[in-house]
Amino acid sequence: MAYRYNDSDSNEKHSPSEEAQKPPYSSEYDHGVEIIRGRNGSLADPTNVGQSLHRGLSARQITMIAIGGAIGTGLIIGTGQALARSGPASILISYSVVGVLCYAVMTALGEMATWMPAAGGFAAYATRFVDPALGFSLGYTYWFKYIIITPNQLTAAALVIQYWAPPEQINPGVFIAIFLVVIIAINYLGIRFFGEIEFWLSSVKVLTILGLIILCIILAAGGGPNSGGATGFQYYHDPGAFATYIGSGSVGRFTGFWSSFTNAVFAYLGTELIGVTVAEAQNPRRNIPRAIKLTFWRILVFYIFLVFLLGLIVPYDSNLLAFATEASTSAAASPFVVAIRIAGIKVLPGFFNACVLIFVFSASNSDLYIATRTLHGLAVKGQAPRIFAKTDNRGVPYYSLGLCALIACIAFLNVANDSADIFSYFVNLVSIFGLLTWISILVSHIYFIKAREAQGVRKEDLRYVSPFGYWGSVVALAFCILVALTKNFAVFTYSEDYGNFDYKNFITGYLGIPLYLMMIFGYKLVFKTKGLKPHEADLFGGKAVIDADEQEWLVKEAEEKANGKGPSTIYRHTLGYLF
Repeated sequence: MAYRYNDSDSNEKHSPSEEAQKPPYSSEYDHGVEIIRGRNGSLADPTNVGQSLHRGLSARQITMIAIGGAIGTGLIIGTGQALARSGPASILISYSVVGVLCYAVMTALGEMATWMPAAGGFAAYATRFVDPALGFSLGYTYWFKYIIITPNQLTAAALVIQYWAPPEQINPGVFIAIFLVVIIAINYLGIRFFGEIEFWLSSVKVLTILGLIILCIILAAGGGPNSGGATGFQYYHDPGAFATYIGSGSVGRFTGFWSSFTNAVFAYLGTELIGVTVAEAQNPRRNIPRAIKLTFWRILVFYIFLVFLLGLIVPYDSNLLAFATEASTSAAASPFVVAIRIAGIKVLPGFFNACVLIFVFSASNSDLYIATRTLHGLAVKGQAPRIFAKTDNRGVPYYSLGLCALIACIAFLNVANDSADIFSYFVNLVSIFGLLTWISILVSHIYFIKAREAQGVRKEDLRYVSPFGYWGSVVALAFCILVALTKNFAVFTYSEDYGNFDYKNFITGYLGIPLYLMMIFGYKLVFKTKGLKPHEADLFGGKAVIDADEQEWLVKEAEEKANGKGPSTIYRHTLGYLF
């Protein structure tokens, strides 16, 4: 099953009602979607089959990638800095609130993705429902984010290796080169191979988090060698539930509390990965909602419950925690290793470091995938050179992969100490793009709701409906904007290095916002695009073909079930019981 967006010669027939509801503006969706039959299934080819992606991600792969997609160093390492700055009560509140925000974003994305599981991810929805200029800006800001995060994760992997092989013995560049070659190979071998590898890597990540939860429960109950009994809520009383940060008294506690929100937001970023995989998911209208529903439980168990347990076993003023927040991205930087050391357990840090290595390797692998598919989506829409839309017979956009892999080589900058500061500023520059992505998804969902109401689409016609609805997206949007504007508030306070104003971090921390806006208004200026009114939004272009494709997947899955096929035996009798 495959689709092709065709601007000029589509032979697809539409009912008069569908034609009447087509948008009266010129875009790649003007003539809907033309179906192309392929053996492996492919999606979103604007000119020929040589630009199509394959639907190779199975239900179990989609589910596990969604669960493990955002479990990374932000959770197992970044929570240490949040605890030290904010205290246990602050991080529990902030991670809970931001968890609801994250789930609102995911359900908004799910509602659009199940109505129109199109290639190009959420940038396609911004183009269809809001304005092509927003789709252009969103696509590039998301791509910028991941072409920088990929080398950053490669560097993190090399730092983790230093736990066993110090840089004095082996140059970190050697490990960066090895990891880079491996993730390029995984991505080049096709979506089926990538999906299987990422499935098992995500499975290890999930099992690691479950193991951490069990360990934290044991330590909180007083099960450690050095334990003097159950800790209970003693650290909420001494040193306290709220830490002070940049100030003292109530002001310091508030700034500490608010800084935990920014830490929490960036720990959750990456959850929207599922929106990129929709183009290569088998029967996305069934599998994407399943994966999104599991997001709620992942947030509740893996984030909120784990953060709650962390506040019970590590005091925010611990000297070990202060050392960890200044450490590298190895296990030494994790607050959970601090808890292990406080409890007197000597074996686990090395094992946990191996788990961290799997975390960052998986992250670098999926980040390269996202960067490649995002660039391919931009080229499909004609917003990047057409060469990057080309794919091979396995559906791999090899030119896009080559460019993104080449850019990932900037990871070697971190081999030189004098380049590390410049690289950290570069990462700070693009980190806000993840938050801008959430903002764009919520804006697209708000416009989508208005469009379906204007064009007579009922909730009953949708495969999945966001439980938060219109006002949920509005409130989430307002909170995202607030965090985006205040995430670097510390630059306005006194610093021994920069005085009363840290201009370097101000520029790199906020420059992403004007770049995002400049791309929107620059595109509108050059291409004379206008924002779409609700009755103009393209809700039906190609929907008939996607409906037919869904029925084919249902028939295929029913046949496989009847023949005893489906998820592997190993999965059914292990992780399948959990998920």
